[in-house]
Amino acid sequence: MDLLTQGLLGATMAQAGAKQQETRLATGIGFFAGIAADADILIQSSNDPLLNIEFHRHFTHSLFFVPFGALIAALLLWPFLRKRMPFARLYLFALLGYCLSGVLDAFTSYGTNLLWPVSDARVAFNIISVLDPAFTLILLVAGVIAFRKYNHTAARIGLLLAAVYLSFGWMQLHRAETVAETLIAERGHRAEQLLVKPTLANLVLWRSIYEFEGKLYVNAIRVGLFSEPRIYPGESVEKFVLERDLSALPPSSVLANDIARFSHFSAGLLAIRPEQPNVLVDVRYSNLPMTLAPLWGIEINPEQPDQHAKYTLYRDSSSATREKFLALLLGEHILDLD
Repeated sequence: MDLLTQGLLGATMAQAGAKQQETRLATGIGFFAGIAADADILIQSSNDPLLNIEFHRHFTHSLFFVPFGALIAALLLWPFLRKRMPFARLYLFALLGYCLSGVLDAFTSYGTNLLWPVSDARVAFNIISVLDPAFTLILLVAGVIAFRKYNHTAARIGLLLAAVYLSFGWMQLHRAETVAETLIAERGHRAEQLLVKPTLANLVLWRSIYEFEGKLYVNAIRVGLFSEPRIYPGESVEKFVLERDLSALPPSSVLANDIARFSHFSAGLLAIRPEQPNVLVDVRYSNLPMTLAPLWGIEINPEQPDQHAKYTLYRDSSSATREKFLALLLGEHILDLD
């Protein structure tokens, strides 16, 4: 998730394990440790554009790295806090702050190497957006109260409410999956792969992607609390298959390796952008949940197999796109979006 939410989770975790007089110091330590895992965002190379997305949410987010990540955070803070608390307490708060960083990211749809080095699978539970103001606000309010009142009870209540919110996300995910499976059956399709994920900053509007006979189908699904689910039928596109679509590309080439890396990052949900045949896009993400307009992709040149692919962002923050997204979120009729 975003850095603020990661830091707030770390802060409330540390507060929950602190004694009354330690609460404020624990807040800062936990916040710092909570964002420390995201230091992997600094891993990048001008010569290899995919290095950053490959290593973000990688080893620093692994459950097996938690003791070492917490130790690094504690050692960085020790020169400033060595006169205020024993190192053992500092490490405890750093451990509490760091321990759920990877887990929280795994609850999103982006993908996290939660079990590295045992597995290189990118774990994504798809129960919360990478940015969710409601979840952030729960942690913020709890953390502020605990900080001001020197009271770890507020932090523990906040963590409990955050867990309840995540449970609600899990429930909404299964509701959206049920709607998606019903739609697939009504179309006479059989999904070879199905992914349902929340859209930005909410647990009401979801994006569904499924594969059938070599094509990827995307749809928007709204599962409101007090209304019937609504489906916004979307677009479809041929799924990219390297062996078929770029059969002449040498398997050992730099470009073939980059495509394999991007496919692993994208859970295999790749397609050629229709209006740009030299662009491969991650179908999981789009500016609107029922369209194929991508958030990011890679530019490829099969004529230069030893050149790295170029990673490119395609975010659309126009007022028209925002208005369409809001209309979907509010459950308005699809004709209102034309």
